[in-house]
Amino acid sequence: MFKKILVANRGEIACRVMRTAKKMGIATVAVYSDADARSPHVLMADEAVRLGPPPAGESYLLADLILLAAKETGADCIHPGYGFLSERESFARACADAGIAFVGPPPKAIAAMGDKIESKKLAKAAGVNVVPGFLGEIDSTDHAVEIASGIGYPVMMKASAGGGGKGMRLAYSEQDVREGFEATKREGLASFGDDRVFIEKFIESPRHIEIQVMGDQHGNIVYLGERECSIQRRHQKVVEEAPSPFVTPKMRKAMGEQAVALARAVGYFSAGTVELIVSGADTTGEGFYFLEMNTRLQVEHPVTEAVTGLDLVELMIRVAAGEPLGFSQDDVQLNGWAIENRVYAEDPYRGFLPSIGRLVRYNPPESSETPYLSPSRLREGLGEGRAASANLSGTPLPQPLPQAGGGQEEAYTRVDDGVREGGEVSMFYDPMIAKLITWAPTREDAIDEQIAALDAFEIEGPGNNIDFLSALMQHPRFRSGNITTGFIAEEYPDGFHGAPADADLIEALAAIAAFAATAEADRARRIDGQLGKRLRPPSEWSVRIGDSDHLVSISTDGITVDDADLDIALEYTPGDRYVDAELDDAPLTVKISRTRTGFKLTTRGASHVARVLPAHVAPYAQHMITKIPPDLSKFLLCPMPGLLMRLDVGAGDKVEAGQPLAVVEAMKMENILRAEKAGTVKSVNAAPGDSLAVDAVILEME
Repeated sequence: MFKKILVANRGEIACRVMRTAKKMGIATVAVYSDADARSPHVLMADEAVRLGPPPAGESYLLADLILLAAKETGADCIHPGYGFLSERESFARACADAGIAFVGPPPKAIAAMGDKIESKKLAKAAGVNVVPGFLGEIDSTDHAVEIASGIGYPVMMKASAGGGGKGMRLAYSEQDVREGFEATKREGLASFGDDRVFIEKFIESPRHIEIQVMGDQHGNIVYLGERECSIQRRHQKVVEEAPSPFVTPKMRKAMGEQAVALARAVGYFSAGTVELIVSGADTTGEGFYFLEMNTRLQVEHPVTEAVTGLDLVELMIRVAAGEPLGFSQDDVQLNGWAIENRVYAEDPYRGFLPSIGRLVRYNPPESSETPYLSPSRLREGLGEGRAASANLSGTPLPQPLPQAGGGQEEAYTRVDDGVREGGEVSMFYDPMIAKLITWAPTREDAIDEQIAALDAFEIEGPGNNIDFLSALMQHPRFRSGNITTGFIAEEYPDGFHGAPADADLIEALAAIAAFAATAEADRARRIDGQLGKRLRPPSEWSVRIGDSDHLVSISTDGITVDDADLDIALEYTPGDRYVDAELDDAPLTVKISRTRTGFKLTTRGASHVARVLPAHVAPYAQHMITKIPPDLSKFLLCPMPGLLMRLDVGAGDKVEAGQPLAVVEAMKMENILRAEKAGTVKSVNAAPGDSLAVDAVILEME
């Protein structure tokens, strides 16, 4: 077994690999850029080596420096994580030439599957269904338009070396192709060093299903079930689950066997994922198409670990060391249900624009221990229905022990992250803050565990998508399992404005706001003491939430809202950031913060501003003057921190509504800014190449 492992990555995946390495007794080496000098993965490692400045092209993508770091620290293997160098054939080959084991597949398999054009040709030759499209070289935008017209709209333009939702454009018309083709090439070149693009038919109302495969260097390859990854935004996954509520045992077998056949055709070993697109209307189990094979560990691997009980990172390390898997396909069983939500630094209330800044407060829900089964005992545990009592390294697991298939009776929560309170979410890297994983015996229970965990997830500083994730978990269509890759666009066509709250929840929030106001008024009169000891806080409050007004009475007999008794139990002390409540015997966690006239209450996927006034004062509020916000519609404001890549107009130009005005790059994604209305450009305040802050004025209209 290896003595020391260098993790050629950052953030949560670097921490994830190091946790398993430490469990196995393997020393760890971190590499870092200047932006990550005090990051958790650096502090977690036994040794750390600086690579360079923050941009990935000057640090994490420098293969020569990473190999030098491995040699100088005596690391005998390198785990690449995902992204960065994880799917670079040249890096895997350089590791082999340097005598350092690469924890991943062989270089030839990376080369075969890393080129999306060539991989589709290989898949087709192996008898795997592929999406109709054009896999040759595309010479120009005009050529792309010609190809797209021949295939038939809609089409998808993809960077040949792309991944992670980058370098992809959906086109419904010739105009979309003309606007998006060059942007797709630029994104492919910027993110992957390859500007080749291919075009294929876009299958409408599709589901995105992927099969996890694992192979060793002795010719053994198995599939570990599927993951449902249909909840996506801008072609980037947001929610993943295992198994899929759509896939039948027949489909799982057909998909898995094709995935294994493809892996075998390229001599694959280690962890890999075959991504498929499936028509949501298909019930035959045969209507699935090959998209691509990711020759690395996936972001969403924890849900597969949860339902199989296998530590995929440890399997990768042991396979890289030449060990056999130790189990066969018949030994693999799926138990329970797991869901993963990606917590991003983005603002869902502003069109999901990326957000950066300091994590002023970061307090994730408590993680439970995650059980794993030992490959050496997997056959025994599954074949005879007994609990396995060791993890992959042979050390005892905490109780309760995992049952056959890797699950357990009690639901649990797992948080994979690589940030800490006081740290910085940088503009140089992916905006993911953490991955929240829940497991339960049933899908419905796993979803409910997610909702409770999201309510308890505390982040202050950069914007985050916790409200949106909670709204997804509560959405009736998601809970029914009737989902496609178009789910978010279809269900939130006008953007996200918070999860809807029913009347019962609003009444409960009104009661919480009034209770908090009573507690704070009581604390204030005790501290001050100048108004007489007999003064008591108000017992009746007028609470306005949105457009609804409620009269809340607080007494020793309980709480009434609009003269109706409310079955609620509360616990709150002035200064607390959370209110723990029970509404009709169901737990409810509410984040609370002070505003000028009341409280901001956040729970169940939405924030509610409650104006709280003593009942005898409230009637006078209608006489207060309302502040009218300034009209900013004549300005083109930068919606996110980013780099101004292109400016399409100048002073004096006339523009029409919807016309592209500028392109801003943020988090390696290009964003086209369009005119909201017709007019004439009065002045231009920025130039291409400028780094812009949020709401920086790019130009002014007249």
